[in-house]
Amino acid sequence: MSFDIHLTGHVKAVVHETLPGLIADLVASGITAGDSSLWGEAAEAEAAQRLGWVQAVSVSRPLVPEIEALRADLVARGLTRIVLAGMGGSSLAPEVIAQTSGIPLVILDSTAPGQVLAALDGDPEAGGLEQTVLVVSSKSGSTVETDSAKRAFEAAFRDLGIDPAERIVVVTDPGSPLDASARADGYRVFNADPTVGGRYSALTAFGLVPTGLAGVDISELLDEADATLLEVAIDSPENPALVLAAAIAGGAPRRDKLGLVTDGTHIIGLPDWIEQLVAESTGKDGTGILPVVLLPVSPELETKPADLQIVRLVDEAARFHLFEHHEGEVLISGSLGAQLVVWEYATAIAGRMLGIDPFDQPDVESAKVATRGLLEARPEPTAPAFVLDGVEVRVSDPALAADGTVAGVLDALWSRLPADGYVSVQAYVDRLRLPQLQGLRELVAADSGRPATFGWGPRFLHSTGQFHKGGPAVGVFLQILERTDIDLEIPGRPFTFGQLIDAQAAGDAAVLADGHGRPVVTLTLTDPQAEVLTLFEAAQ
Repeated sequence: MSFDIHLTGHVKAVVHETLPGLIADLVASGITAGDSSLWGEAAEAEAAQRLGWVQAVSVSRPLVPEIEALRADLVARGLTRIVLAGMGGSSLAPEVIAQTSGIPLVILDSTAPGQVLAALDGDPEAGGLEQTVLVVSSKSGSTVETDSAKRAFEAAFRDLGIDPAERIVVVTDPGSPLDASARADGYRVFNADPTVGGRYSALTAFGLVPTGLAGVDISELLDEADATLLEVAIDSPENPALVLAAAIAGGAPRRDKLGLVTDGTHIIGLPDWIEQLVAESTGKDGTGILPVVLLPVSPELETKPADLQIVRLVDEAARFHLFEHHEGEVLISGSLGAQLVVWEYATAIAGRMLGIDPFDQPDVESAKVATRGLLEARPEPTAPAFVLDGVEVRVSDPALAADGTVAGVLDALWSRLPADGYVSVQAYVDRLRLPQLQGLRELVAADSGRPATFGWGPRFLHSTGQFHKGGPAVGVFLQILERTDIDLEIPGRPFTFGQLIDAQAAGDAAVLADGHGRPVVTLTLTDPQAEVLTLFEAAQ
């Protein structure tokens, strides 16, 4: 088998109780056949337009020689550095594919000016702009982050006397605004299947074009996925997608948080891709499954919250459990292609079990609207509740700042957590300069006593951002921003990258606090490198 799943403890009983209903309802074969009625009458119209991912392997096969031919042409011209501008599934799937293959691929899924400049400048080992090709990936063709990156690269290429049409490759849906403008400008365009939503697009042009151009063996990836298709199509107790869906969405009471641990597997970054797939697909109508990306030493694995189901990604699930004791966990192993297929099926099945439409994202647009409003009005920043040791503190409720210390504000935020709550840490910073900030998640989880998630802004807005607003109203939110002298104009726009990322953070905070009544604390580091330590100390 190309995918193996092993159950231990209580989850074994949950799956045993849940599987017969899924098998009797012919859910697996129904998805494979494109039955859009599986998710109910209200979701049927959307589902009818969003099941193309089931056929992605066969539909994508003809792309392989096209991509390989273009890569050969680029390499012959000395163009060996590939930068991908994309958001959500358009960047997270290529990231895990490239990392697992050990192939360099620069991911630009941020509006932090420092990150944009780093993508433009390159480095001595991978090459600079002279050796760079930009892949612009946007399903809608109107994503502000991707459009801004495209504008910056076009201007930079022209400054070097390079025709952008020789260096920019576009992946988008047919008929999108980007499709029309890119063709008019003479860019090489790959059209993706419009019947595949962004987060289910790993095995379509969105996943294959950037990674194939970077040098990944995408034909092998499709072979891995193909080997799993029969397993997930059969209505059987051995179907790994049915088993996984039952494990993460079954049971009463249901464990609505999904702890994802990578433990000794060669697949790198898969939990981040799973996080956006599951959170955006299920987090709506007041319900959902919240993925929590963990380390093998994370505090949640010690405290084992009753509402957290652990899924451990390992090299050999069947053997792993013989040497390690992981009571109540789900152990899974498989090739990357198999993992992508099984998780897509399982997520769609979980959506049916939750009674929601797993293919829409009704709450994502609200943050975008708020951002656009702030960029147009350009109001003065809200005055901080207080400033201490260079950290500006802003709060959605004055009572959160009553203590007057950063540690006190965090304690006040944790006090708003219900018994089944979670903390969302959101870092709107240059993650190339502050990668250590991700370690804050471990401290927050330990200090708050509840599961904590971590997202780099603004990329999480295109994934877990849906869950934050549409899922259960049990989250509290900690934003980390930075003051920096680095900024960059966006050609043809009346705002800079720095103004854009600030507006994205403020817009999302406003939607969470004012629109959904969620507690939000925003900490702005005026000297980021120096004040990260202050932040870590406060979180302990």
